[in-house]
Amino acid sequence: METPRVGIPDHLAVRMTMAEQHEYLRTKLTRRGMLRAGAAAAGTVAGVGVLGGASAYAEPGPTLVDAPATARVDGSLVAPFGRHLAFGADPRTQMRISWQVPFAVKSPFVRVGLEPWDLGLRVEAEVRALHTPALSDKLPAVDQVYLHAALDGLLPGTTYYYGVGHAGHDPADPRHYATVGTFRTAPDRAERFVFTAFGDQGVSYDALANDQLILGQDPAFHLHAGDICYADNSGAGKPTDVYDARVWDQFLAQTESVAARVPWMVTTGNHDMEAWYSPNGYGGQRARWTLPDNGFDARHAPGVYSFTYGNVGVVALDANDVSYEIAANTGYTGGRQTAWLDRRLRELRAQRGIDFLVVFFHHCAFSTTKAHASDGGVRDAWLPLFEKHQVDLVVNGHNHVYERTDAIRGRRVGRKVPIGGSVDSTRDGIVYVTAGGAGKALYDFPVPDSYEGHVKDLDGVASYHWEKGRVKKPETVEWSRVRYTGFSFLAVEAEPGRHPRLRVTALAESGARVDHFSVTRSGAGKE
Repeated sequence: METPRVGIPDHLAVRMTMAEQHEYLRTKLTRRGMLRAGAAAAGTVAGVGVLGGASAYAEPGPTLVDAPATARVDGSLVAPFGRHLAFGADPRTQMRISWQVPFAVKSPFVRVGLEPWDLGLRVEAEVRALHTPALSDKLPAVDQVYLHAALDGLLPGTTYYYGVGHAGHDPADPRHYATVGTFRTAPDRAERFVFTAFGDQGVSYDALANDQLILGQDPAFHLHAGDICYADNSGAGKPTDVYDARVWDQFLAQTESVAARVPWMVTTGNHDMEAWYSPNGYGGQRARWTLPDNGFDARHAPGVYSFTYGNVGVVALDANDVSYEIAANTGYTGGRQTAWLDRRLRELRAQRGIDFLVVFFHHCAFSTTKAHASDGGVRDAWLPLFEKHQVDLVVNGHNHVYERTDAIRGRRVGRKVPIGGSVDSTRDGIVYVTAGGAGKALYDFPVPDSYEGHVKDLDGVASYHWEKGRVKKPETVEWSRVRYTGFSFLAVEAEPGRHPRLRVTALAESGARVDHFSVTRSGAGKE
């Protein structure tokens, strides 16, 4: 089987950055395509760029609205699928609606209204067409069409109905009433709400089971801490990685039952770096998702942003930038992400009405599995900022298990937090949760599980963390309080008021509770 690595010596391939891989793939596959097509064919496509031009969505540019397929397929026969929502920078007034069509369509749009039978507002959609070449002899070239509509100026705390369509397929037509979805904007004032979170989902029966259980929590939004669909099943960040773009179709269809009504807020993991699409491997993500653009660089780092909902500020980070374990994108922001994080946490902590700060990203600051354990790059870059600005909860994926720490301050246990316990984050430290049991094959721990109804507390766990140069540094840790080898997710209930609280619960795929604890803040909620 031919792979993009052909012609690269092993000792060079393992050190290639994502940007170097991108340049190599573009050069190699473009040359291969020209040779196969011949000089005449190559000249024919040169006007739109070899391998698709505008349809190879790598950097912002012209969009493909009326493709040749439009002339062959009646719009009434094209059914939208894979709807997924995301907040804009202000969840009270902004919502982003994204979906997919199997063929290019004419005049795509969203209809929105306050009643399902009155979708009077029509908003034109942006088209982002994505071309993926045959990255190996066992994969076909794939063309995908993603559509996005930005809704601004919405009313806070309001339920809206919406339908997606195009010429020949109008969601306001009674024949399509069953496809009308709903969403609710964030309230103007803090009120009780629930959000859910996990990482490392992929496409599987277990992933689907988790989705349905999440929907039953009636969350205001969901956080997906990277490794979204596993189109790249390797995740090594090497030129030998190939990715099957069709897996994204499967994932978005699987997730639609939840994401079509619950904003699905994602960030990037190591399996989400796909070198073909852009210098940093995130062009595919920008084609498929519309996320808040208030990070330090939405064009090159779409998984870095923040938003507030009620009394909670949420920050999404790209840990590929600081990882010591998987170095393909390590340092790609030149420190700009970490500087932005410092500023943004300071701003959120000073913002009136924000009691809690929640940060989510992929690679674990604290975990003890045999597979990935802890990433020292995350610890070195970001832990001082989390403590400086008194972050209350950190959610990670990467390790395909559930693991929860005690409250940690200065990389040591500030306070033990047993199952059912409570932690004051201003006094005791930060709780770190690995919620990587969303659906992919599970990892294991070096010691027995310990969870609700099955507690096996240990004084220490022999583990390791990654140091610079991909060195595994052994360590014996005291902070591993809860360990569960099973599919699971987090449900977090935020309570405002004079004594605000985060009630954090981990639920297994069966619905059984495997952990719960509370986070409070001294002085929070008081004017």
